[in-house]
Amino acid sequence: MERPKKLRGRPALTTGLRNKKIDTRFTEEEFEQILNLETELGIKRTDLVRMRMLQGSKQIVVNAKSFIDQLDAIGMHMGRTADNITQLACYVESLDRKNASSTDLINRYNLLLEKYNRSQQSLEITLRKIIRQLARQ
Repeated sequence: MERPKKLRGRPALTTGLRNKKIDTRFTEEEFEQILNLETELGIKRTDLVRMRMLQGSKQIVVNAKSFIDQLDAIGMHMGRTADNITQLACYVESLDRKNASSTDLINRYNLLLEKYNRSQQSLEITLRKIIRQLARQ
């Protein structure tokens, strides 16, 4: 009875084998830029150089974790602002029921609401631009 052959490691690549090498020298400043990009974006320097060289500098490289964290912070800020506007609206309404509302307070509420709406529209436009840019890649 023949023993089955033991498989060791992954199978050898038949296509996509990276067997060519390019040596490049950088100045201290250039190398520091590469190291900074490597840590900032969270990708290996070989992948960074390969992407920049083969896919062109038009390719946008983003640290996804940092990007999502920043979007989360923006969302929390927008939510808190909306809560504050709602509280202010309830306060103005309660004053109005007591016939104690002031036009100054109502004007201030309207200004805050307009500012919030402009910020939200600007955020939506920016997010649409980001989504379109990512879809092109």
